[in-house]
Parts: sequence; C-alpha cells; structure tokens
Amino acid sequence: MGGTYLVNPWERDGSLVDLERYPLLRRYFEKNEKALSERHVAKKNPYRWHKTIDKVDHEITVKPKLLIPDIKGYAHPVLDEGGFHPHHNLYHVTSDGWDLKILGGILLSRVSQFFIECYAVRMHNDYLRFQAQYLRRIRVPNPESIGPDKAEGLKRAFERRDVDGATEIACELYGIEAIPD
Repeated sequence: MGGTYLVNPWERDGSLVDLERYPLLRRYFEKNEKALSERHVAKKNPYRWHKTIDKVDHEITVKPKLLIPDIKGYAHPVLDEGGFHPHHNLYHVTSDGWDLKILGGILLSRVSQFFIECYAVRMHNDYLRFQAQYLRRIRVPNPESIGPDKAEGLKRAFERRDVDGATEIACELYGIEAIPD
C-alpha cells in the first residue's frame, strides 16, 4: 500500500491519545521518535513529542471542500470531494449554499486575486499569503443571483483551470469592466 498518510495522535474528543492503549501506534511513534522529537511543537513540550500542531477534524475530512494553499503566487483553489484532511498551511472552504465548482470559479478569477493582493502579505519571489483572514475578505455574489449560464461557465472555467474565462464571468457578476493582468 503506497501513498502518504496522516497518523493521527488525537482522540475524537480532542485529547491526545494514551499510547499505552494503542501499542501499535506507540511502536510506530517510537520508531520515528528521533524525527518527531526534532519538530518545534515537540521541543516546546517534550512529554507530548508525538502530537501534531493541529488536531484532526474528522468531519472536515469527509466533507466536500475547496483547498487553497497558504503560499502561492496566484489564486489556486482545488476541489476535494471528501477524503483529505487539510493541515496547517492548506486552507479550506466549505459551503451548504454554494456549488463548490461555481465558487471555485470565482476564487480562481483575477477578481479574487485582486482582493487577496489588496490585503495579503507579499513574500519573497512575489508569493502571496492566502491566509484565512484574507480569504474572508473576498466578497462574493449571492449564489442565487448567478444565472444558469454564468454558473455553468464558472464551473467549466474551474474544471479547466481557465483563469481568463473565470475572470470574464466574475467581472460581469461584480459589475466591473476588467481586472488588469
């Protein structure tokens, strides 16, 4: 079995697991204790050297969500239909009111990029921080106000990674002429 997996040291109630109750988990952690103990979070609390920075939210793992990398040169939302757990440098957007592909099309557009560029910290090599506090400032239209043609166009643009197509439709929705490249 290949791939990358998250070994979860947390109980569902948010407490750190008791390694005495999970001997195979304890053995795995002890086998990797040297590497795990060198992490900043482990050095701050050497008795809890096997804990992760963030707790695992089991509900978000199975929920459809847009994943957005924290540091990137441009807006790059990706749809996860459910199955991945976002970690501390990968933000996620969920919604009960949006088709996530339509919202993804808006977030892919240069209109959303413009919002981020207005607020976010620009880093070395012109990378931007797509942190939660900046993502929350992106104003989006009411989902019900988007007609079926525009909705379908945003979905297609999102699926094809078509920034120009997404931007054209987003500009119409926002009532603006254009966003400069």
